[in-house]
Amino acid sequence: MAIMITDDCINCGACEPECPNNAIYANAESWTWSKGTGLTEIELEDGTLVDGNVMQAPISNDFFYIVPDKCTECKGFHEEPQCAAVCPVDCCVEDPDYRESEEELLAKKAWLHAEY
Repeated sequence: MAIMITDDCINCGACEPECPNNAIYANAESWTWSKGTGLTEIELEDGTLVDGNVMQAPISNDFFYIVPDKCTECKGFHEEPQCAAVCPVDCCVEDPDYRESEEELLAKKAWLHAEY
């Protein structure tokens, strides 16, 4: 499952540099698939192709957020999610809307960082 940042976030930014997938963004900051990954083009579930460099709308305007489709819970990089390890207010928690097995998370990591 992905990690999410709750509204208890104090916007300290400690989590952002810790993410090996560049899945964490500041409040109101647009994000891209390509930042921190090998993705240049993404095929969405509906078959639509998206340029990996195109800016995507922020998920939160109020506090730091994690793009769930880029989050691997640090599987394949670290023993535990690094955002949760460094968060001073413990607001990086499992996202119940994005449940994934360890195998799925490792496959996502391989997809995010594939060499093209």
